[in-house]
Amino acid sequence: VQLQASGGGLVQPGGSLRLSCTASGINFRIAAMAWYRQAPGKQRELVTRSTSSETTTHIDSVKGRFTISRDNARNTVHLRMNSLRPEDTASYYCYTRCRGNDYWGQGTLVTVSS
Repeated sequence: VQLQASGGGLVQPGGSLRLSCTASGINFRIAAMAWYRQAPGKQRELVTRSTSSETTTHIDSVKGRFTISRDNARNTVHLRMNSLRPEDTASYYCYTRCRGNDYWGQGTLVTVSS
């Protein structure tokens, strides 16, 4: 199983970014996919999760600003981030669990700063 994440970068407050994570080695259509983030000096936290039937967002401050979506034809999950704030600065990781094992993408850094 491999997860390849991309799309991070430097953005000004109020700006937008879209992260992408392409998976291989799993049945993507039925896999639960998630995005976590880890800010400097803080623990990694679950941002949002998508299964084949529902999506959930786990951080109140990103509700209405961040959207997870799936492209099953391309085995890719996206995280669209709008109205970015400095406190959204973090490394963002995609995640899945398969056959009892946890798999992480390599992390993509998002920096929100003027």
